[in-house]
Amino acid sequence: MIRKHEGENGIRIIHEKLPHVRALSVGIWIQAGSNDEREEEAGLAHFIEHMLFKGTKKYSAKHIAEQFDRIGGELNAFTSKEATCFHATILKEDAEIALELLADMLFNSVFDEEEMAKEKQVVLEEIAMYEDTPEDEVHEQLWRTMFPNHAVGKPVLGSRDSVMRFTKQLIRQFMKRLYRPERIVISIAGNYDDQLIDYIETLFNSFEEIEREETLTAFTSPDFHAKQIMTKKEIEQVHLCLGFPSLALQDKRKYELALVDQLIGGSMSSRLFQEVREKHGLAYSIYSYYTLYEMTGVFIIYGGTAPRNLKALQKTIVSVLQEAAEKGITKQELIQAKEAIKNSFLLGLESTESRMSRNGHQELFRQPHLTADEVIEKIELVTQDNVERLIKEIFNQPFARSTIRPG
Repeated sequence: MIRKHEGENGIRIIHEKLPHVRALSVGIWIQAGSNDEREEEAGLAHFIEHMLFKGTKKYSAKHIAEQFDRIGGELNAFTSKEATCFHATILKEDAEIALELLADMLFNSVFDEEEMAKEKQVVLEEIAMYEDTPEDEVHEQLWRTMFPNHAVGKPVLGSRDSVMRFTKQLIRQFMKRLYRPERIVISIAGNYDDQLIDYIETLFNSFEEIEREETLTAFTSPDFHAKQIMTKKEIEQVHLCLGFPSLALQDKRKYELALVDQLIGGSMSSRLFQEVREKHGLAYSIYSYYTLYEMTGVFIIYGGTAPRNLKALQKTIVSVLQEAAEKGITKQELIQAKEAIKNSFLLGLESTESRMSRNGHQELFRQPHLTADEVIEKIELVTQDNVERLIKEIFNQPFARSTIRPG
């Protein structure tokens, strides 16, 4: 059972006990990502994620690493367009050690100037790695094309210029603005004693936000641009991405969307995989996926092929989408897609980390915490008409296109 506890300062604790395992996954979720950045802050949310590992008033970066190595725990973090998460998976008996370290990293990091200079170089290498991986870069290029005038279209990592301009003061201002108690969720899933919840509250209730100097910027919903961009690199393959405007996070049709993805390009039995790869041999890698954000959402299709096959690849993709929109799907396709989605969802619940992540994300964005049975029921209730209606809605719209090709 998923339970919720709210501290006096507004920090939310979401916890799910799994007594049959020995592991515990812990995540600190902050509603602060690249979407919240101002122009001069591009990439700052991600840079702060890096810097919180670089030493506190109490512990050095080496000590933090050694402590997690000693207890055999997995410590990591990520930054997305809407959130930052610091997470660890440890044994039940090491929960307090891990939480104390994570809390200290969050509240007492020193942001040493020398460490900042070194970490800027690390982030620049990370940016270079993405730019050297065209299958990754073509997606970033697509986002910039779809949303050229909004933060959601900008890369989470920022740019070389923006990263080099980061200062300790800029970090403090960003955290003061966004690292607020009401924007923080502590999510735990696994085996733990009930006293651990009291310990978490003790650790995090001491966090009181600094007096606000300003209110949060009210961001507007981004406008989708059905534009095209092509760049050339010293590579062998062509990388193609098509992007369609889709559903936002609050839309109740997310289960229909999951089924659309499964049917169109989310599996080996999907229409795109079967038509593009199996029937015509136009690509080794062909797939679709979708993203749901608070203010917008997109449905994306990727394919990689030889330069001589680029036109045939795009023509085949568009043909598959048009046929689905015009002729619909079969009853058998829907049954198979539902089974795949349900089984994938249930398999994901076998991991404490996936449960922690699911619960943390749902609570951070104030989504309902449904039981596994409730999710399965919602998937089963999706009708063929609803799926076909959404297919038409998405794929009858103009799309954005991003291409990276040899040159």
